[in-house]
Amino acid sequence: MADTLGPDAARGAAPRYTVISADGHAGAGMDMYREFLDPAWREEFDAWREKYRNPFRDLQGDRRTRNWDDDRRIAELEADGIVAEVVFPNTVPPFFPTGQLLARPPSAHSYARRLAGIRAHNRWLAAWCGGRHAVRRAGLAQVFLNDIDDAVAEAVWAKENGLAGILIPTTPPDVADILPLYAPQWDRLWQVCQDLELAVVNHGGSGSPDYGDHPASTFLWIAEATLFSRRPLTHMLLSGAFERFPRLKFAITEQGAAWIPPVLRQLDGYHAQMASGRIGELKYTEADRLAQPPSAYFARNCWVGASFPSPTEAHARHELGLDRYMWGADYPHDEGTYPYTREALRRSFHDAPADELRAVLAGNAAQLYGFDLTALDALAAKVGPTHAEVATPLGEVPGDSNSPAFTRD
Repeated sequence: MADTLGPDAARGAAPRYTVISADGHAGAGMDMYREFLDPAWREEFDAWREKYRNPFRDLQGDRRTRNWDDDRRIAELEADGIVAEVVFPNTVPPFFPTGQLLARPPSAHSYARRLAGIRAHNRWLAAWCGGRHAVRRAGLAQVFLNDIDDAVAEAVWAKENGLAGILIPTTPPDVADILPLYAPQWDRLWQVCQDLELAVVNHGGSGSPDYGDHPASTFLWIAEATLFSRRPLTHMLLSGAFERFPRLKFAITEQGAAWIPPVLRQLDGYHAQMASGRIGELKYTEADRLAQPPSAYFARNCWVGASFPSPTEAHARHELGLDRYMWGADYPHDEGTYPYTREALRRSFHDAPADELRAVLAGNAAQLYGFDLTALDALAAKVGPTHAEVATPLGEVPGDSNSPAFTRD
């Protein structure tokens, strides 16, 4: 039996934590997406929809309504102590071959209709996040990296329509016709995002090469997906973009956290070696060297959305910086903390000082994504986990949870 205190364990006690999940997923159903699709694409969408078969368990049956049903979603999140969330995509938009976060970049042939599909999602998202629960939601507009002009236009549209940032995909290494993030041509997009104060966000799960149809293909994807998902952070740190755009805000989400400090130390070591003019047999000039070590850019420009962190992942907040670390529930995914968010917090953060947790659970996300903490504090005063709850170490983990929050040290 799970060691569960429940939301009423310390009813009336104060204070309570305000909890913003830096990793929530939502999307529309097919009928809703059709309404937001450019009319020129609707006939083709109807033909595509007839043939599409949804392979995702959490998007089938009654469970799928959690992606768009306001009343159900708010009720479940509040029961779990969460009052606000950063909204990533989840359902399958028009013309996508698979889920949004797992799909490979569109080809030149499929680009126009795939772009129409994510624009339908972005329109729905802006309406949904800007509706009656606007104070609770910060939405991220999807962009493709196939075309710089289109990416810039989508970023401008996102700001004009109340969204908090843009979601950029990870380009697989076997895709050669898309400019890498470290290419200076992307400065146009970074300039716009800096000027408009839009966060640039990358979510884990994308960027893997095509493993083909072999017995080991699926296992290889699982084993290496994190390797490829992590590339955007390194690419952005080494590109010089943060030197050219010192107010640019970049975040990675659901990619872990404990791996980042060792990588920063490694990159800083290379940066220091470059001052001598060479690393091994490789020669470098001063023009090749960043003005600051990569860790300095991370400390100023980067944030981490740490989804369902284990105790080890939670402890990484100290090396990453207490102002860089944001907790995430990954609702409504099976691996997320719902309906055991309180237990997850007790397991990983029971020994954390209250001021640290206020930053990790809400303050940092509010700073990055623009949440109104005063309004959210009022909501959390009724449903948020109490300090006493979170400070109680978890004895027994929930037996019916699939979340890594309970299975990893």
